[in-house]
Amino acid sequence: MPVKVDKNFLQWAISGAKSDDKNAAVYSKKFAELRRETVAKPVIYIGMGTCGIGAGAEFTLDAVKKYLADKKIDAEIIEVGCIGLCVFEPLVDIQLPGRTRLMFQTVTQDKVPAVLDAVFAGNLDAVQNLVLGQFRTVNAKAWDGVQYQDEHPFFGPQTRWVLQNCGVIEPTGLEEYLAWGGYQGLKKVLGGSGQKAMTPQEVADEVDLSGLRGRGGGGFPTGKKWKFAQVQKDPQRYLVCNADEGDPGAFMDRALIEGDPHRLLEGMAIAAYSIGANKAYVYIRAEYPLAIKRLEIAIADAEANNLLGDKILGTDFSLKMIIKKGAGAFVCGEETALIHSIEGKRGMPRPRPPFPAVSGLFGHPTIINNVETLANIPAILKNGSSWFNVIGTGAKGKNDGSKGTKVFALSGKVSRTGLVEVAMGTSLKEVVFEIGGGIANGKKYKAVQIGGPSGGCIPESKVGIEIDYESLKTVGAMMGSGGLVVMDEDNCMVDVAKFFMDFIQRESCGKCVPCREGTRRMLETLEKITHGRRGESQKETLERFQSVVYLEQLAEIIRDTSLCGLGQTAPNPVLSTLCWFKHEYEAHVYDRKCPAKVCTDLIRYEITDKCTGCTLCAKKCPVQAITGELKKPHTIDKEACIGCGACADNCRFNAIIKI
Repeated sequence: MPVKVDKNFLQWAISGAKSDDKNAAVYSKKFAELRRETVAKPVIYIGMGTCGIGAGAEFTLDAVKKYLADKKIDAEIIEVGCIGLCVFEPLVDIQLPGRTRLMFQTVTQDKVPAVLDAVFAGNLDAVQNLVLGQFRTVNAKAWDGVQYQDEHPFFGPQTRWVLQNCGVIEPTGLEEYLAWGGYQGLKKVLGGSGQKAMTPQEVADEVDLSGLRGRGGGGFPTGKKWKFAQVQKDPQRYLVCNADEGDPGAFMDRALIEGDPHRLLEGMAIAAYSIGANKAYVYIRAEYPLAIKRLEIAIADAEANNLLGDKILGTDFSLKMIIKKGAGAFVCGEETALIHSIEGKRGMPRPRPPFPAVSGLFGHPTIINNVETLANIPAILKNGSSWFNVIGTGAKGKNDGSKGTKVFALSGKVSRTGLVEVAMGTSLKEVVFEIGGGIANGKKYKAVQIGGPSGGCIPESKVGIEIDYESLKTVGAMMGSGGLVVMDEDNCMVDVAKFFMDFIQRESCGKCVPCREGTRRMLETLEKITHGRRGESQKETLERFQSVVYLEQLAEIIRDTSLCGLGQTAPNPVLSTLCWFKHEYEAHVYDRKCPAKVCTDLIRYEITDKCTGCTLCAKKCPVQAITGELKKPHTIDKEACIGCGACADNCRFNAIIKI
């Protein structure tokens, strides 16, 4: 059942918690309780986002419940979203009355008794290795010898605006969201209670002045985009939130919706008001069941409290919120393909113009923004444009350049993977080596793939580059939706390009020839240069060299002639790796070698002097390429070897190496 909030408390909260209200003292105390500035009994917070559940948080939850029942301890358990430090899941926070909130890492079910015993005893020595930090809780006694969360190398350099509530509040708790300033932006826009409403034009102007640009990849100014819809004569308009998130390695939208769904709903309500829409869609992939569930609960609670639905907050503005589940097609991240999917058609792009802001969903003006873009809106309207554009690149306090923050999904060969939010203009080096803790296992940095299949790779020589829309373009990359995949010396860049090209080719809708056939030819070329010489005819060798020569030319044709943005950016992974790692392509083409020893067909094996002549490798070789006498070093016939690696896998003396 939807949760109903006391009307007087709701009005007081969204009006900015006015101190002259007769109930201010009572409501202020409730605010403090909702913000957990004080707790009457122990509170245990468990990270129950998808990442936490995948790491075993459900078992941790069961173990916590069992512990409390066995010890007969009256405590509150709160399931929160992802706080961002995914590598250390399951994450558990514990707050005792009068004490600050503690955060613990990797609390698997077997560690629960030790952690809770230590906290309740007031002595953390036995679990010191699991303590991540403590929150700066108002009016609470700090734990001695424990660093604050904002001093942790992962959290310290971040500017958490969009992710402010993620992992901190109960995701679907409307009252908690209100206590952290929720729906104040919407109230400011709609007016009421003696406050003058803003006009739709004023809302778009404020967003425009903030310098907010689309966080979905293109980086188009959000306020200007809204204004395109405002000038249309058609009275029926739609707002669409693109939560499809199809890039490999991207999970920002999912984590945000799972951790703070009301922030998205408030942003959508403000956007819909500005463009004159009375119906809004959240287009979200069906593979996100937890995000969908929490979003459904948040919508029901918002409607029950007149924050969505008919005549919102007693005004003439009404908004119907609809969830549309996508089938996971990458191409539906493109605006016109997404529109077709909502309409019940096959998700395929169409030529533009007309742009969706002129003729979109069901032929009516439609504005499409992604999750992060809309999640920025409530704070901008609440605090003003000058608050938002004070950080970022370009002139301070102006809307030029890249303003505000950007959320990234940091993954790959990095020590601390997770969800990161930094100010625009932060260097990539700081994100990878300070926040991310550097390359895992002491390996050497090679590149970062940014922007997903439409993005590019940034080499070591450019790792100091600032993260903003313009700077990334200078190195052949793009912001994209926010995936940051770190690669080390063990990654083959030709193989990386092949992976993304295979993804793009499979996900191509097939409507236009350049994308459908061009990406196939590029993939075939990459497969040829990662293929060994065995069984290759002279004609095939010639074709192989010719295809490599035309690789860049083909990429340019695809980029210039494809129908939609996804096709136009499809060659980027190849062009980027060719630009910065041409020597690896040359090694594959001319030397028939993979420097990173990743491409199986180009790998050969050699037996070192560690060989004891046990003959096990010879017995396991499927093509009898290994010869030698018992108890004497063996040899491999490199012409006969097929590079399967069976010999190395079975060698008990580590005597066989890749060459």
